[in-house]
Amino acid sequence: MANSAPIGVFDSGVGGLSVLREIHAQLPNEALLYVADSGHVPYGEKSAEFIRERSQKIAEFLLEQGAKALVLACNTATVAAVADLRERYPQLPIVGMEPAVKPAAAATRSGVVGVLATTGTLKSARFAALLDRFASDVRVVTQPCPGLVECVEAGDLDSLPVRQLLQGYVEPLLAAGCDTLILGCTHYPFLKPLLRELVLADVALIDTGAAVARQLQRLLEQHDALAPQSATHSAHFWSSGAPAQLEQILPLLWGSPAPVNALLE
Repeated sequence: MANSAPIGVFDSGVGGLSVLREIHAQLPNEALLYVADSGHVPYGEKSAEFIRERSQKIAEFLLEQGAKALVLACNTATVAAVADLRERYPQLPIVGMEPAVKPAAAATRSGVVGVLATTGTLKSARFAALLDRFASDVRVVTQPCPGLVECVEAGDLDSLPVRQLLQGYVEPLLAAGCDTLILGCTHYPFLKPLLRELVLADVALIDTGAAVARQLQRLLEQHDALAPQSATHSAHFWSSGAPAQLEQILPLLWGSPAPVNALLE
């Protein structure tokens, strides 16, 4: 495995850019490949079989581009596909996402934790297992959030409609006494500034992007596959939706413009 080879990252859409930012912050010398499967967003309402098939196809594409590691920057894709991908590619560093139940359970003072996530994540056996393992001593209140992913996909992070939608999801959690909110979808960290306006300052907002970046670093170190300090960072982007739409939103969500290639079906 060439140390200068890129890291492949994918999501159902643009949400994984929140994870890509954390990876770049943690590993600034690494070359990055990012696939937004925006032609099929959101994953949260689709079948596990469909998501497994998409994840396998995108993983194969990223490996064809020379990826030395894969990051499933999507909670729903992780639930459906990470075990299958690890079985198919046992020598490849593969990192998935999961809602931050463990740190949230440790952080709560009221003993009540709220979870904002997609329907697919909340219904999964993987999420149930996380609750059994880490949340036996706290009360967990879950809130599916249909529509939020689509708002972020459109670059709408603070309009009145998205504010009203988010407020409708957050209010029941606050009314239940939640002092800690898990952002259980990689799209949701982009809504943190708006969330901060809707909740008190002492309500903790927890996501797992930084933890994923640290786990990726650990795996690359174990495989002796970190990029050299002299390496020049680069990032390349693909979308199965309209490349122009991702190009338009990249400056907002990634922080700089970049060309986007079409991911052919």
